[in-house]
Formats: sequence, structure tokens, C-alpha cells
Amino acid sequence: MQIVIAIVSGYLLGSIPFALLLTRSRGVDLRRVGSHNLGAANVLRTVGVTRAVAVMLLDAAKGATAVVVARLLTADLIVIMTAGLAAILGHVYPAWIGFRGGKGVAASAGVFAMVAPFATAIAALVFVVTILVTRFISAGSIAGALALAVATFAVSAPGPVVVGAVAAALLVMHRHRDNLLRLIAGTERRIGLRL
Repeated sequence: MQIVIAIVSGYLLGSIPFALLLTRSRGVDLRRVGSHNLGAANVLRTVGVTRAVAVMLLDAAKGATAVVVARLLTADLIVIMTAGLAAILGHVYPAWIGFRGGKGVAASAGVFAMVAPFATAIAALVFVVTILVTRFISAGSIAGALALAVATFAVSAPGPVVVGAVAAALLVMHRHRDNLLRLIAGTERRIGLRL
């Protein structure tokens, strides 16, 4: 029963649509503007920096909280990692709003900051440097996700964490497939361009 509670709690926490909630007060429905994505990048382009940063921090916090809750219920790392992945899935596919959420980057950062902090720090550095060099948030997100998967293996993280990082990276890559095509085509929006 504790296993079920941990995983369901992870999904429920992850599915809180902070991007949608924090932009509604500005009269903006992210599902109808910009990329239609419920993530910090779309908030940045449509509402501004302050709320984008708030969304990013809150999305990371819900991923981290899912891990904390799971740890209170069990010491089984497989269950804890599964609860973390459930939070990421909840963020990407929230049941309350038609299974159309964000792309999982900040939620993943929150989860893995709790289970593999050093690998997450490496991934965060890759994320930031890639954005600074390319001016593409999507490129940073993709590079950071791949770096996380590699870093967890490189630092000899436990098996469930490595598998979880690979799964999260694949999900982030899948959610960025359109961005990747636009990057290749040279039509992706650079950071700083408002919609």
C-alpha cells in the first residue's frame, strides 16, 4: 500500500500545473498562446522573466517533494525513483487538463537533485552553458537531459537512478522532438524573443 501511495502521490504532485496557475492572473491561458506548452519557457516568452523563474522553481520543487514523500514511506530506491518518474509524468501528462502539460525539464531537475545531486549539478551546468552559447532554451534542455543520463552513469549512481535518468532523458527528448526539428531547420526561436 505504501508503494502505491508513494507513486500516486508523485503523480499528483507532478500534475499541479503551476505554469497555468501563475499566468491565469495575468489573463493568459498558456494552452492557447505561444508554444501552447505549460512550462517555464512559454511563460518566459508570453508573460515575462519573474513568473518564468517562479514556475521553474515550483516545478522543480514538486519533483523534489515527490521524492521526499516517497522516502518517508519507504527506503526502497526503486520505489522512490518510480515515484520521482511519476512526478515527471504527472507534469508532462496531467490528467486534469487533458494530459497536456510541460516538457519535464524542471520537474526532472527537482527529482534528480534529491537522488543524484552531483550528476544534476553537472546537467544544470550543461543546460546553462548551452543556452548561453546557443541562445536556445530547447537546446539547453536537450543537452541537459542527455548530460544527466551520462552523468549518473559516470558518477556511479545506483542502478535505479541511472535507469531513471535515462528514462527521464528519453521523455524530455520526446517532448522536445518538434523543437529538435526546428533547430535542425533553423526556425527555432532564440531566448529573448517575445511572442
